[in-house]
Amino acid sequence: MKIDKSTVLHIAHLARLEVKEEELNQMQEDLEKITDFMDLLNKVDTTGVEPLIFMTEEINVLREDNAVESITQKDALKNAAHKDSDYFRIPKVKG
Repeated sequence: MKIDKSTVLHIAHLARLEVKEEELNQMQEDLEKITDFMDLLNKVDTTGVEPLIFMTEEINVLREDNAVESITQKDALKNAAHKDSDYFRIPKVKG
């Protein structure tokens, strides 16, 4: 596919790239190579090939998530320097 310089400049503008004049020809050639490769991929016969959803057939086996109470709220607040009712109090975080 033939790409002209105005198309390269338009794509660069959309991508918010500054293209120097000496880089313009190389960028034009690179984009033509990319579109030629995409055209080649479009010509590949994929009849009978199922779409690929995952790269591997591996299955992630996770354990069951069971909630277990390990420490009571009262025990957790025992060591708190500052607390308010059932909550920890901390200095304000400014960002």
